[in-house]
Amino acid sequence: MKAMLATAWERSMMRTMLHMPKPWVAWLAVLILVNLAGGLYYFGSLEGKLVVAAFFGAIIVMEAIYKAKGFVRLLGLGHIFWVPLVPWLWMRYADAPADGGFRAWLVAVMLMNTLSLIIDAIDVVRYARGERTPTITLPE
Repeated sequence: MKAMLATAWERSMMRTMLHMPKPWVAWLAVLILVNLAGGLYYFGSLEGKLVVAAFFGAIIVMEAIYKAKGFVRLLGLGHIFWVPLVPWLWMRYADAPADGGFRAWLVAVMLMNTLSLIIDAIDVVRYARGERTPTITLPE
């Protein structure tokens, strides 16, 4: 079992992501913190549940793309779940409780995911225009 997990880690998208330039690794860490940790913290709310579901949906799609094509600019398609999620969160914001950190978390999710969607859109367009070489490759 240990050897199987080690092999899975060696071939994982997450391991490859750690080889990105440090500012991008920091960006991803904050994105994960806001979406996953924040979503789990507020999991009692519908917003928390949907943010976590969108996070894991993205992981599944991105992992499938990674397995098929490598670490390519097309990976941004995994965040497709955020396209309906972000506007829906904006609509829910006005009715969110003003006390505590819930509203601040909603703003963080909306801002971070919107910025990520902009980056993703640029990357997907670049991929569509022919930039298909993996941006990071690990030695075998």
